[in-house]
Amino acid sequence: MKIKILLILLITSLIPNFLSAQGSPVKTIFSFKIDDDIDPAMNRRVKLALEKAKEESADLILIEMDTYGGAVNDADDIRTMLLESEIPIQVFINKDAASAGALISIACDKIFMAPGSSIGAATVVNGTDGAAAPDKYQSYMRSMMRSTAEAKGRDPKIAEAMVDENIEVEGVSEKGSVVTFSVSEAIKYGFCDGEYASINELIQDQDLSSALIINYENDLVEQVIAFFLNPAVSGFLILIIIGGIYFELQTPGIGFPILASIVAVILYFTPYYLNGLADNWEIIVFVLGIILLALELFVIPGFGIFGILGIICILSGLVLGMLPNQNFNFDFVPAADLFIALLTVILASIASVGFVFWLTPKVNEWKAFSHISLANTQQRKEGFTSSFYSDTLLGKSGRVHSRLRPSGRVEIDGEIYDAFSRGDFIDKDEKIIVISTEGTSLKVKKTEV
Repeated sequence: MKIKILLILLITSLIPNFLSAQGSPVKTIFSFKIDDDIDPAMNRRVKLALEKAKEESADLILIEMDTYGGAVNDADDIRTMLLESEIPIQVFINKDAASAGALISIACDKIFMAPGSSIGAATVVNGTDGAAAPDKYQSYMRSMMRSTAEAKGRDPKIAEAMVDENIEVEGVSEKGSVVTFSVSEAIKYGFCDGEYASINELIQDQDLSSALIINYENDLVEQVIAFFLNPAVSGFLILIIIGGIYFELQTPGIGFPILASIVAVILYFTPYYLNGLADNWEIIVFVLGIILLALELFVIPGFGIFGILGIICILSGLVLGMLPNQNFNFDFVPAADLFIALLTVILASIASVGFVFWLTPKVNEWKAFSHISLANTQQRKEGFTSSFYSDTLLGKSGRVHSRLRPSGRVEIDGEIYDAFSRGDFIDKDEKIIVISTEGTSLKVKKTEV
């Protein structure tokens, strides 16, 4: 009797452990895709997807993979997030998991593949001609592949051989070629847990048909961010930035041009910043360019080194903000991306200059602008006058006493007068001639006489 009681107690105590070993039933599957280059934008998408899966209390995360790879640093970020996930993660390779895609796949708990798929070829290449990157990058990639494979119970030496053609694995690869597995080979060597024609077939085979499947899609905010990342939209914002700065300098105090420019700067840099493309230092370079240009225009006479540096910094900040460079390292920036960034900024800058010349004479014709500017000329014959100077000064020659930008002071016959140019900046001691005596300041122009 005592023996029976002891057996009952023993069985009763083992039941919870047995049920725990079986695992909780999967009620919710959270699914998202990695179907593009591994870059800062994909890094952000995966981060947001994993956070959403946690919010939804998902029991399983299922990734649909089809990528040729991308940036090593972003791949490292993604594989770290997958390794640290408390929710089990499975990946379904729908055709390709090359390079960085192979690293991310190996970081998952289970790997499934579609017929005709492949995994491997994780050699690090540069972004210009596709040649193999220096050994320091290969070494870094080998260590990540090795440690990730070890963490998930896969052969670390085979994982390394996916990176380095000099690593020979007996029965698997020969020296001189990196490992790339087909479906059957991946199953044979433990880098695939099954072949399925589709995700639906995979779910049915695992008896998960009754589970709720949540497919991750970008929300409205992410869609807006993606819209502003379009090079055409970025180019339009650059046009507003440059045009706004110009009109504010020409008509100080109005406020609207500089406000439009500030809004355009925010809309330009924010999406790139959120996606990890624009760093703080790149935004600082842009702001520094604005400061240098302002110093050149309002503080330092002439147009020299500060003005040139300012323009260079502004354009550099705009270009670099679009690219995933690492502190001026463009080794892994695709040549196409660099070309698009340069072309966007250059064309937008040229367009903004043309826009300024076209728009400037039309501004005063706008009814809306007439409320904040004096568009009409008040003639003396109509009874208007506000002249502080004698007509005898008209046509007089003199020199600039303090730089006209466009207002300042001039010296005529030993007397100092307030004066302004027709919008030109005229340096100290330059020759001038009075072309109008109306108003509180003389209107002058530069002369070589």
